[in-house]
Amino acid sequence: MNRLQVLKTYKIYIGGQFPRTESGRYYTPLNKTGKPLANICLSSRKDFREAVIAARNAFGGWSSRAAFNRGQILYRIAEMLEGRKEQFINELKQQGSSHNQAESEVNTAIDRLIYFAGWCDKFQQFSSSVNPVASSHFNFSTPEPTGVVSIIAPQSSSLLGLVSVIAPIIAGGNTCIVLASEQKPLCGITFAEVINSSDVPSGVVNILTGKPSELVKYFADHMDVNAMVYCENDKDTQKLIQDKAALNLKRVLLYNDINWNNSEAENPYLILDAQEIKTTWHPIENIGGAKAGY
Repeated sequence: MNRLQVLKTYKIYIGGQFPRTESGRYYTPLNKTGKPLANICLSSRKDFREAVIAARNAFGGWSSRAAFNRGQILYRIAEMLEGRKEQFINELKQQGSSHNQAESEVNTAIDRLIYFAGWCDKFQQFSSSVNPVASSHFNFSTPEPTGVVSIIAPQSSSLLGLVSVIAPIIAGGNTCIVLASEQKPLCGITFAEVINSSDVPSGVVNILTGKPSELVKYFADHMDVNAMVYCENDKDTQKLIQDKAALNLKRVLLYNDINWNNSEAENPYLILDAQEIKTTWHPIENIGGAKAGY
């Protein structure tokens, strides 16, 4: 008698917790041979709204942390991912990768986290400036995190694309809600387990699963989301996002032409994409009849 396989149910990740979707819906993606992979939550609009609340509540604390501490935490994520390397390789193989491809993807994801961990306390230095002005003032421009960022992760990449879009967003002090790959979702929620055990405060990273076609409009038009990242080439969806984003002037970042497997995905300007430049004027005071600073 053949035994009925008990598929693992992968939950979503919101505010440091692993709830099932409030909709009660799920889907079962298949591998290349038609074998069911797992039961995956079909996230709803309410799940996304709950994730936005969690991300907004976490933003103040995360953005105000010392930059070197954010770097320590990203490095800790890499450490924890290294410790669960075999599990991720196995999940990638279940989704169609060869052993060598899976091992390379996990290794690159670990290295990418370390890369952005190193930039956490450095990108401000090359992106800030003291500006020349024609008055008795100092004029400084410095980057600050834009806020809550919604992300539709690369659909063809289970782990590396996901890591590559999350890392620069949180390295810069933002918080995020990410929709993992629809057909290759296994590593998305397993990566949430890594996040949960890596000193990342609750709500900084929230990971949902489900259909981009169903959720993208909510990712784009929510009024408490400050920026959105979209990683696919669908022109109609890009237009939808840009139209919806105009409602609250949220920034739209289209990463549809980045090869996540090579060095172009290791770029500090990916951090700056989700930064606002704040300019401050400060008068130069007279001290003892001389201008301070001269």
